[in-house]
Amino acid sequence: MSVLVYTESDKGTFKKIALEAASYAKTIADKMGTTVTAVTINAEDSSVLGNYGVDTVLKVNDSSLDTFNAKSYASVLQQAAEKEGAKVVVVSSSADSKYMAPILAVNLNAGYASNVVEAPSSTTPFTVKRNVFTNKAFANTSIDTDVKVIGLSKNAFGVVENTASATEEAFSPSLPENTVTVEAVDKVTGKVTIADAEIVVSGGRGLKGPENWNMIEDLAEVLGAATACSKPVSDLGWRPHSEHVGQTGKPVASNLYIAVGISGAIQHLAGINASKVKVVINTDPEAPFFKAADYGIVGDAFEVVPKLIEELKTFKAQQ
Repeated sequence: MSVLVYTESDKGTFKKIALEAASYAKTIADKMGTTVTAVTINAEDSSVLGNYGVDTVLKVNDSSLDTFNAKSYASVLQQAAEKEGAKVVVVSSSADSKYMAPILAVNLNAGYASNVVEAPSSTTPFTVKRNVFTNKAFANTSIDTDVKVIGLSKNAFGVVENTASATEEAFSPSLPENTVTVEAVDKVTGKVTIADAEIVVSGGRGLKGPENWNMIEDLAEVLGAATACSKPVSDLGWRPHSEHVGQTGKPVASNLYIAVGISGAIQHLAGINASKVKVVINTDPEAPFFKAADYGIVGDAFEVVPKLIEELKTFKAQQ
């Protein structure tokens, strides 16, 4: 009766959230006095999972799963959970997992808690702390079903090394008929993605035009950050929709979120509230973002950001 964890990968390489989910599953397993079993789908080197507390790896290799399909992936995890007799299944709060987890919960007749930010405070009853109300509050939620599905919020628990000797086992579940045809998948390449970024630098209409976006990219490059934008910027076509963060775009749960020239509409703030430290640079001292920010600079971004980049480069050179 192990704790099951789905370890997400992209083109064979594990995402950071996979290692975080494994670390989280190990903590639950220790509380319950059991082991951790990871499920990988078309991942290349699963031995690394042993460094984060995984005892057993169920390796699924099937070309029909190269493209994510919520129904198929939920079926894989359902069969793995039933095989292992798992009472707790840990997934991430990525966009894919948020589509899949409710289906998985129905398949397992399980309770599902999303946006979990801490290890369970109790296992009898099983109680977890979650972000609620678009990250404006927390709720302590008890799950009383026999099987529990936990969706771990990004950058909430952290990656914790806990070396174990993981054994690998080929796993070939039966797959449901695929009724969805994927014609194309567009992904950002060569950059830090918003989904995996610990630092995000975001720009708004205060940048005045797409020709000034190099300032955002330069700051992001120095920090090793992902670039993002507000909804008006993507609506104007200055930046691709894939960079739009907010309630109607991609949610962000980074360790550091820097907003440049963004006033802070409620929809934008709802999408980035889960970020641990928020910094705003804006000429308007009355901009709503200042009320939500941990640090704020009232000033012209065209003066502040180049100086910030210069200081950061100097600081890094001294390290």
